[in-house]
Amino acid sequence: MDIAQAKRRENVAEYILYLWQIEDLLRALQFSPEAVFSQLVALRNLGEEQQLVYLQWYMELADLLRQEGKEEQGHLDHTLHLIADLHNLHLQLQQLPAGRRYRAAFARLAPELPRLRAVLGKETSDTELCFRALYAAMLYRIKGEGDKSAVGDVVELISPVVAELADLYGKVERGEIDLFRPE
Repeated sequence: MDIAQAKRRENVAEYILYLWQIEDLLRALQFSPEAVFSQLVALRNLGEEQQLVYLQWYMELADLLRQEGKEEQGHLDHTLHLIADLHNLHLQLQQLPAGRRYRAAFARLAPELPRLRAVLGKETSDTELCFRALYAAMLYRIKGEGDKSAVGDVVELISPVVAELADLYGKVERGEIDLFRPE
């Protein structure tokens, strides 16, 4: 909960990937409050009241997954809406003066997108495709299959693009940037 809040404030991309990981953990724990408590809450050095707050937060995410029919797979609409917002910014940055550096980073990645689409088998926006590739690479690494990953070799191209997009998104949210002015 506190990690998610901090990530949301600091870096929307890390926040999205973190929530996707929590979704998978909740599924692995079969949404069991007892398992969630023992595996995700009890291990923290928290007082009893804070433990209940954390458990409630995890169980609210579990309830959202159930309500959205995503008990087996898929991602919360909340994160998909954030990705859609990021994609809208991506489209704006393709045209506006403040996107010069972003366009250069994206230009290095763009030739790899058809191959990524073929590997991940998902027809989606370029931005969501990048997030799915980053998450897949993270899962491959966790499983010890990082070197064998078909998406692993393009992570070096995706990461700077997503990092730049997330940084600009944060600046837009905080009102720190005018997209119509050159960088």
